Amino acid sequence: MENKYTARTFALEIATILLAILFLVPFYYVIVNSLKSFAEILLNASALPTEIKWSNYTVAAERIQYGKVFLNSLIITALSNVVIVVFCSMAAYKLVRSTSKLSNIIFIMFVAAMVIPFQSIMIPLIRVTSNLGLLNSIYGIVIMYLGFGSGLAIFLYHGFIKSIPKELEEAAIIDGCSPFGVFWRIVFPLLKPITVTIVILNSLWIWNDFLLPLLVLQDVSLRTIPLATFYFFGEYTKQWDLALAALVLGIVPLLIFFFLMQKHIIKGITSGSIK
Repeated sequence: MENKYTARTFALEIATILLAILFLVPFYYVIVNSLKSFAEILLNASALPTEIKWSNYTVAAERIQYGKVFLNSLIITALSNVVIVVFCSMAAYKLVRSTSKLSNIIFIMFVAAMVIPFQSIMIPLIRVTSNLGLLNSIYGIVIMYLGFGSGLAIFLYHGFIKSIPKELEEAAIIDGCSPFGVFWRIVFPLLKPITVTIVILNSLWIWNDFLLPLLVLQDVSLRTIPLATFYFFGEYTKQWDLALAALVLGIVPLLIFFFLMQKHIIKGITSGSIK
């Protein structure tokens, strides 16, 4: 039976288009105003620029030392994703395959930790970090991201590993595979769809995070893109034209990464369903 194009379908399409436009409005304001002069932004922030000022991007990149802060953000995001994926995937695998009550208690503690707001532990965290000598250290902030990201990552891995047949691991053990070999050769490749999902979620969070780097990375040479963008907001002046240009420079790499990884997650889910 052929599907008919009804009035209800038309109404849903119109509603979807309006909703999409609503979500795109902030992007319009950011991109359009990043191409204006400061005076023109104050006159009318909604209008298109009368004269496109590409110089905003070059000046903003020079002011924030874009190459340096981009590298800092990239290193922190990449290292944090690596340690979260490695440690949390192994932890979740052990918690799933262990039948003891202690494993269930530990899993519940990881899940419960997700509801604790960062602001409530912010001051004790900085004190402990300072005592351990991890302030002004990329490795220090990576360890913190591991702690804050473990709850969600273990929760997602835990649910996905439950769907993997245990018979695959038993067959590998019979063939002489070690416990680490079973995980890295058999189990971990099957975790690709959820691993990509975790990497995307953590990258969006870590790349855009402002508060934790502000507290930990006090050295100017270790600033990330969000911290560097804050440079344009002083006590008496706010350079919106340059700040918005710097914001676009920070968003573009993340958008490129998201669209590239989106292909992988769709492919991974499709291949997994076929298997």
